[in-house]
Amino acid sequence: AQLAAIQVLEKEPQHWKRLWDNTTYFKKELNSMGFNTGFSETPITPVIVGESSLAKALSDNLFENGVFALPIVYPMVAKDKARIRTMMNAGLTDEDLNEALAAFETCGKSLGII
Repeated sequence: AQLAAIQVLEKEPQHWKRLWDNTTYFKKELNSMGFNTGFSETPITPVIVGESSLAKALSDNLFENGVFALPIVYPMVAKDKARIRTMMNAGLTDEDLNEALAAFETCGKSLGII
């Protein structure tokens, strides 16, 4: 299965390009809203919020708004570095990304993160 996946990427590079286009767009938009996305250079984008309780609340609120994004809390990270972990993929459409971004904006504002 791994070899087949690599062969698909070699024959169909548009998947790789779409993954990085999605990643770049999503991070740029989160940052423009005022979220702290740290220094990740991968399709895994952290949304650093600080307190563990705030990360859990954001995760819960996002889920209620149709976005599944898990909190990463102490002791997995430092006490003041709790975050939401988002993982990008090439299969997401612009509409999918914009819906997720709208949920992040709504939830981030309601919790006083942004």
